[in-house]
Amino acid sequence: MKIGITCYPTYGGSGAVATHLGLELAERGHEVHFISYDQPFRLAHFHERIFFHEVEMEDYPLFKHPPYTLALAVALHDAVRKHELDLVHVHYAIPHATSAWVAYEMLEGERDLKIVTTLHGTDITLVGLHPSFQAITQFSILRSHGLTAVSDFLKRETVRDFSVPESRIEVVPNFVDTRIYRPGLEPCHRATLAPDGEKIVMHISNFRPVKRVEDVVDIFARVLGEIPSRLVLVGDGPDLPRARAKVEELGIRDRVVFLGEYTPVQELLSCSDLFLLPSGSESFGLAALEAMACGSPVVASRVGGLPEVIIDGETGYLCEVGDIDEMAAASIRILSDDKHRKELSDAGRAFAVKHFSSECIVPQYEEYYRRILGSQSP
Repeated sequence: MKIGITCYPTYGGSGAVATHLGLELAERGHEVHFISYDQPFRLAHFHERIFFHEVEMEDYPLFKHPPYTLALAVALHDAVRKHELDLVHVHYAIPHATSAWVAYEMLEGERDLKIVTTLHGTDITLVGLHPSFQAITQFSILRSHGLTAVSDFLKRETVRDFSVPESRIEVVPNFVDTRIYRPGLEPCHRATLAPDGEKIVMHISNFRPVKRVEDVVDIFARVLGEIPSRLVLVGDGPDLPRARAKVEELGIRDRVVFLGEYTPVQELLSCSDLFLLPSGSESFGLAALEAMACGSPVVASRVGGLPEVIIDGETGYLCEVGDIDEMAAASIRILSDDKHRKELSDAGRAFAVKHFSSECIVPQYEEYYRRILGSQSP
């Protein structure tokens, strides 16, 4: 198959999964064309059967906000025509599903393009629900030939808030390459991150308010009162200054490491003794899955799609959003008992391999593509 993929190229779950999917499809012999305003951050090297098409934007003084949606539609149209793409798979509904529909209309009578839209989270639960976008989000996803959601939770939200027939949405979860995300990676950074042999607590995110990074710091401060440990914070975003201020306020600056944006996160996760994800909302929780695949138990919020990724008490612990005491107690329970931590680690790794590995999920996408290519228009 010749497949176009559109995603946001910046740090975030949807872009990471879309890029990984494209790489896996190319390995399986498909021709993959990424169409975006910049090269995806995980597409750093040359790969056979992988092509990148940059969306060209004109900085014209008339436009206060350049019309990226239309520019993307033109780029999709051109890529489909020039490379005879069979299908375009867009990740994150806004504005990608809209651009794909415009490109489809432009191709009328010329090529029977099929559109698959994958819903990832805030495109449905936040951005898509805003009055400025709700109607166009609903219109665009309903015009897609195929619809997938990354969790049962997100499917339910989409059916409820956008009046999409339940039968139209296929749940295909996020996934990781468990050959790359695995315990015991070398070189190991443990000696650098925790030079005195302390336990390593980790959090990786885009530091948006929904990630509740101040809660991460508060939880760690309670852990530190019981167990010698270090907190490693990876990523960047609007709440990074709040996290730094909280660290200073609690007087634990010498126990916290801020690493900023660090792409090969598997090198860090394989050193982690505990991963914290106290988010206010997660449609799936890719960071939690990556941690589990690397053998790090997870303490997270019981919210959204996280209960589909973490088995409470078996691969980690789920707590109520904002319950710092409960999350700290669960963290201390894990870090104070090496036998229990190892049991959680092994179970989490096994669960990730069985249910969320590339070998498990990518063939589901291939089969879904074939089904959509043989279907009629929606």
